Amino acid sequence: MTAPGQEPHPPIRGGLRITQGTFSYLPDLSDEQIVAQVQYGIDHGWAVSIEFTDDPHPRNVYWEMWGMPMFDLEDAVAALREVQRCREAFPDHYLRVSLYDPRLTRQTTALQFIVHRPAHEPGFRLDRQEERDRVIRYRLHPYSGERPPGERYGDGRA
Repeated sequence: MTAPGQEPHPPIRGGLRITQGTFSYLPDLSDEQIVAQVQYGIDHGWAVSIEFTDDPHPRNVYWEMWGMPMFDLEDAVAALREVQRCREAFPDHYLRVSLYDPRLTRQTTALQFIVHRPAHEPGFRLDRQEERDRVIRYRLHPYSGERPPGERYGDGRA
């Protein structure tokens, strides 16, 4: 619901979707917005890496790396070219950009955001397990996990 005089937020394609990393609740970033965010990280001395996966479970924090991290990058357009190459190679995978702060007191991921999603995101189911002594446990079940890696999204071709 929007306040009087306020523009409604544009709908996010496909309804529910994976929300991991910065900007996940916003509409997908354009290439220009990706360049701006990467340039912000470069200006702060952060290393850029591009990662991809077909298993975006919230506990799967280690995605496959696309190439090597770009430590000495000075121009964000070069990172965008690598994002585009990764999109072409893995159109039915999730892609994210990670910006790593290598400073001695930090040495951590400073910014991370999804830059590409499969056309269809099947989502997750919440399984409830009732155990003895009225203990209730919940578990996330990814619908994509019902298919083998490489066939989880898209038309099933590897």
